[in-house]
Amino acid sequence: MRATEAEADKPVNVRAGNLLIRMAESPAEVRAAQALRYRVFCEEMGSKSTAEMTAARREFDSFDAHCEHLLVFDLKRAGSSESVVATYRMMRREAAAQRGQFYSSGEYDVSSILDYPGEVLEVGRSCVHPDFRRGSTMQLLWRGIAEYVFHYDIRILFGCASLPGIDLEANALPLTYLYHHHLAPPELRATALPELYVDMRRVAPEAVDEQAAKAMLPPLIKGYLRLGGYVGDGAVIDREFNTTDVCVMVKTDWVTEKYFKHYARKSTAKPQS
Repeated sequence: MRATEAEADKPVNVRAGNLLIRMAESPAEVRAAQALRYRVFCEEMGSKSTAEMTAARREFDSFDAHCEHLLVFDLKRAGSSESVVATYRMMRREAAAQRGQFYSSGEYDVSSILDYPGEVLEVGRSCVHPDFRRGSTMQLLWRGIAEYVFHYDIRILFGCASLPGIDLEANALPLTYLYHHHLAPPELRATALPELYVDMRRVAPEAVDEQAAKAMLPPLIKGYLRLGGYVGDGAVIDREFNTTDVCVMVKTDWVTEKYFKHYARKSTAKPQS
């Protein structure tokens, strides 16, 4: 059966087996995403939770109301409060203007990105239910982002990505590797705010074991790098989330055919149900 015209017009609408990815369409679905974020960020990763968050068992902030929320649903759990098994939060220029700033602006000077012509997209708050942390789920998330990128003609994809923990000694190798091998060109480079700036050059360049450094990178950061992504100058210690953040940037016309263009549906194609 062909999808309805309303379904065809959705920026993201892809089914893969028992998983469906699309944008949240109701406050209840946003709350389900926030509940997943609470489980992953607060309960699993040790992020600080306010009394209000703990009572609601949802992780949320003032940006949520201005963002779009990309959701992966397990159709076997349809109707359940736990049907959302993966999520990404997304914000374009117009929404950031309504909110007053992008989330990343609280950690980084992103003026070089904002000065770039065309639409930009900030992504963040990415998390996946423990039972669904496998390649197929991540591929579906990337495909959803690809659909969104092509629908809105996004030119720059960016956001804060995290290394686990706030121990700079433990993260010295991957931080140094990222600085020396994936630093963004000056015209696109975000820089950590002066009061938050942490030098990423933690060890001598010649002492960096590239394979060991890559193995220490979280899958999400590896994914951005595979897409041709870069990092900004400076890390930021996020004590609230118990992470060490870097700013990642992907210029979408750098992305290879293997990724966004491979996953994006053709302009004449319609999804089927």
